[in-house]
Amino acid sequence: MKRRSLQEPTALILCAVADQPRHGYAITQEVKEISGGRVTLRTGTLYSALQRLLEDGQIEVHSEETVSGRARRTYTLTPEGRATLVAEAERLRATAAEAERRLAAHRPGPKGAIA
Repeated sequence: MKRRSLQEPTALILCAVADQPRHGYAITQEVKEISGGRVTLRTGTLYSALQRLLEDGQIEVHSEETVSGRARRTYTLTPEGRATLVAEAERLRATAAEAERRLAAHRPGPKGAIA
């Protein structure tokens, strides 16, 4: 079965928990860093995405603790989530390679040169 490409915020969330388990706030900070500040996840967006990823088996709760009276969950990739992220990285790499190939094929030469 062919996988659908991921929306950028979803791919960034998976990437944020790929190297170590993280809780919600840490995920938002990691996504901001990974994206060079382009993507800032709002709380509602983050937690609805996390719920969807949990339901899809892409991530799982690594641990739960209570901090200042509030529950804090940390999330980590499942084997399925790791496979999804690997496939997404491959898809992006292939797209970038094709874009570079096509751009290189039509690079303008020096001024006045005949191609």
